Amino acid sequence: MTPDLLYQLALTTIPNIGAVQAKILLQHYDVKDIFKARKTELEKIEGIGSIRAASIRSFNNFSKAEEEIKFVEQYRIKPLFITDKDYPQRFLNCYDPPTILFFKGAADLNASKTIGIVGTRKSSDYGKEITENLVNDLATINPVIISGLAFGIDSIAHKACIKNNMATVGALGHGLDTVYPGENAGLAKDMIKHGGGLITEFFSNTKPDKQNFPKRNRIVAGLCDATIIVETDIKGGSMITAELANGYNRDVFAVPGRTTDKKSSGCNYLIRNNKAVLLTAVQELIELMGWEEKKKATGNRQKAIFIELTNDEKIIVDILNEQESVHIDEINFKAGLSSSRIAAAILNLELKNIATGLPGKMYKMQ
Repeated sequence: MTPDLLYQLALTTIPNIGAVQAKILLQHYDVKDIFKARKTELEKIEGIGSIRAASIRSFNNFSKAEEEIKFVEQYRIKPLFITDKDYPQRFLNCYDPPTILFFKGAADLNASKTIGIVGTRKSSDYGKEITENLVNDLATINPVIISGLAFGIDSIAHKACIKNNMATVGALGHGLDTVYPGENAGLAKDMIKHGGGLITEFFSNTKPDKQNFPKRNRIVAGLCDATIIVETDIKGGSMITAELANGYNRDVFAVPGRTTDKKSSGCNYLIRNNKAVLLTAVQELIELMGWEEKKKATGNRQKAIFIELTNDEKIIVDILNEQESVHIDEINFKAGLSSSRIAAAILNLELKNIATGLPGKMYKMQ
């Protein structure tokens, strides 16, 4: 545990300070210094103001954070603060990333490919078959599969992953001291045992109350490059997940169903309103996401060495070479250049066949 963990946990308990405000504060201070900052300094920060500044200055209740430290130590849970290197980096491209996450398991939350699979709790035989076939076919690219550990499509997806030796992570709407629904406790243990895990932003002793589940859906949407909606009514958690994923500029896919089938009405709505791509086969997703295997990838990277690049282009190439694909927000953050210079450099790299754009404002080396 880091020495700053007490302050990291406490930051999430300050009244009137949510994920957006915490992100703003951490752009100005180290976490400890937030609690020492003067009120006059805090209230000048855009997005904080006098009421939130007063909440920070008057805060002195660290007991909840102290209790949570005991819990994570006892059960070997990994806290992931937003500034940690192991924190899920895809969340940094979101406007409201969870300030801290609690993770139990071994899955790589920064794997090169992450896919969400969600749907109704009352799945049909059609939904079950589709989900199992999707997971089976996705095994060829070995992504980490994220879902919500609910009955129905979520549970089917998790079980299919275990069967196919794939890591799968359950996002929870409560603390890690329990599993909801209780009938999935055995499944949760199997997920951890087979290299997956459980993740939440809620402290222990947080009950699975209805208002918590949109936050759970946000974790699924934020962790994933793409989210697949298998079966859903026009209202429900899966539709919230789809809307959140769209808001994060992530790709959303939906499996179509019969027009008379209420369980597919949400999927059909998303497709009809261009909020999801119609999905009938995994290969369609692989092609749209740019995940086809490139046999000459190393040769193209080598070619970039021999092409004359500007200083701006060299900076972008260095960033793209760090990982398989990089979001434009991360490029903007790391490059230290104006957005117009970055846009011009990326365009030139694409024209030189050195870099290529992907769905969801991602870029990679060719």
